[in-house]
Amino acid sequence: MKHSIHPIIKKEETEGSIKKLEKKRHSIRGELLFSFIGMTIAVLISTWVINNLFLENYYTIKKQNVLINTYNQLDQIITMYGPDADIINEKMQVFGAENISLILLNQEWETVLVTNNSSEMLMAGRLYGYMTGIDKSEDTLIKRNEHYTLQKTMDMKSQQEYLEMFGVFDTTYVFLMRVPLDSIRSSVKISNEFLAYVGILVIIMSILISYWISKKITKPIMELTELSKRMAELDFDAKYSSGGSSEISLLGEHFNKMSETLEMKISELKTANNQLLQDIEQKTQIDEMRKEFLSNVSHELKTPIALIQGYAEGLQECINDDPESRDFYCSVIIDEAGKMNNMVKKLLTLNQLESGNEKVFMERFDLTALVRGVVQSAQILAQQKEAQIRFSQTEPVPVWADEFKVEEVVTNYISNALNHINYKKIVDVKIKTKPDGKVRVSVFNTGDPIPESDLPNIWDKFYKVDKARTREYGGSGIGLSIVKAIMDSFHQKCGAINYENGVEFWFELDGRSKKEETDE
Repeated sequence: MKHSIHPIIKKEETEGSIKKLEKKRHSIRGELLFSFIGMTIAVLISTWVINNLFLENYYTIKKQNVLINTYNQLDQIITMYGPDADIINEKMQVFGAENISLILLNQEWETVLVTNNSSEMLMAGRLYGYMTGIDKSEDTLIKRNEHYTLQKTMDMKSQQEYLEMFGVFDTTYVFLMRVPLDSIRSSVKISNEFLAYVGILVIIMSILISYWISKKITKPIMELTELSKRMAELDFDAKYSSGGSSEISLLGEHFNKMSETLEMKISELKTANNQLLQDIEQKTQIDEMRKEFLSNVSHELKTPIALIQGYAEGLQECINDDPESRDFYCSVIIDEAGKMNNMVKKLLTLNQLESGNEKVFMERFDLTALVRGVVQSAQILAQQKEAQIRFSQTEPVPVWADEFKVEEVVTNYISNALNHINYKKIVDVKIKTKPDGKVRVSVFNTGDPIPESDLPNIWDKFYKVDKARTREYGGSGIGLSIVKAIMDSFHQKCGAINYENGVEFWFELDGRSKKEETDE
C-alpha cells in the first residue's frame, strides 16, 4: 500500500505547492514597472538633493577659481605692459561674461580701470577701507596671501552677498574684484525648479516607457508560463509563437523541442504500456488456455488410460483364461491405445497450425478429384454406419491451396458427418463455384441440428456437443479445431449451418487463376 499511495501524495504535494506559488506570485510586469519608476524617482530625488546641497558650493568654488585665474593673468599683464595695455580691454569682455566687477587704483588712489562706473565710488570706498584697515565688517575669509585676500562678504547697502578679492598688482596698483552670489543662488533655485518639472515629465515618460518595455519583455515570459502550465497538463499542442532573437525566444524554442520530445516519449510510453497490457492479457489467456488444455487432455486421456490399465490388470491376473476373453481384452487395449495415439497426432497437428510453424504450400489442383478420393476412402466407414455418401460432381474444379491440408479438412468434415448421422443417414457432398471466384465445398448430413448455443463453440479444442455419443465413436473434439486452424492459415472462411433435418459444414477456397487475379 505504501508504494501505491506515495506517488499520489507526491503529486498532491506538488500541486499544492504550485497553487501556493500562484497565490503568492507577483506580476513580472508590475515588478519591472515599479522597478523602473522607482529607479527613476530615486535618481531624480538624488539629483535634486545633490543639486540643492552642493551646486551652490560648486558654483562658488568655480567663481573662486575664475577670480584667482583672472588675478594671475592681470598681474602678469600689468607687470609686463602696464594697466593701459590693449590686452586688458579684451579681458574686460571676460569680466562681463563672468559677471565680475573690477576696480584698479594707483598709489594716489586714483581710478585707473573700472568695469562698472555706477559702482565705482562704492568699490573704491570698500577697497580703501580694506587696504587701510578701516573696514571692520565681519567677512568670511576664504584665502589670503601676500598678494591678495579672497573672502565672502555681505554688502549692507544692497543687502547682497559677494565673493570678493582685493590686493595689489606689481606693488603699484591696488584692486578689488567681486562677483555677486545672489545670481548663483538664483541659478540654483531655477535649476531646482527646472529639475522638478523635468522630473515630473521624466516620471510620466518613464511610466509609459516602462509599461511598454515591461509588456514587451513579459509577453514572451507569460506565454512561456502558459506553455509550461499546458505542458504540465500534458497538452502538447501549445507552442511558443512570439519569435524574436533574444534569450527568451531561444528558451521558447527549447520549450517547443521539449514539448515535442515529451509528446514522443509519452506516446512511446503509452505504446509500450499498451503492448505490456496486451502481453499481460495474452499471457493470461495463454495461462488459461494451458490450464484448459491440460484439463481437457487429462480428461480425454483419463478414460482410455483407465480402460487400458483395467484390462491390462485383468490379463495379468488371468481373470478370464479363455482365448476369447483374452482377445477381447487385447482388442480393447489396442483400440483405446489407438484412440490415444490418434488424439496425440491431432494435438500435434493443431499445435503446429496454431503456432504458425506449419508451412503452407499454395498450389493449383483439381478439387473434384480430391473430394472424390476422400469419399471413396470413407465408403467403408459409411457401410459400417449403413449410411450413403452422395457426390455427383464430375467436372474438374481447379483451386489454389495446400492440397494435403484441404484433404484433411474434407476428411474431418466427412468423418464428423458420419459420426453424427441419423434418420435417413445421408451425407451429401457438393462443390459450388460462386460469382466472386470462390469455390465452396459443403458436407451435409441428416440428423439432429446443433443447438444454437453450442454453434459458436464447435471450433474450440475439446468442445463436444454430445459427450456420450462422442465417446462412442472415439471423438476427441479436436477435428473441427484443426479445420478452423487450416482455413485460418489459408485466410479463408469456414462455417456450419443448421437445417431442420441435419447440419451442413462448409469451407471456401480461391478458385481464380493468377491471370484473373491480375485482371481484377
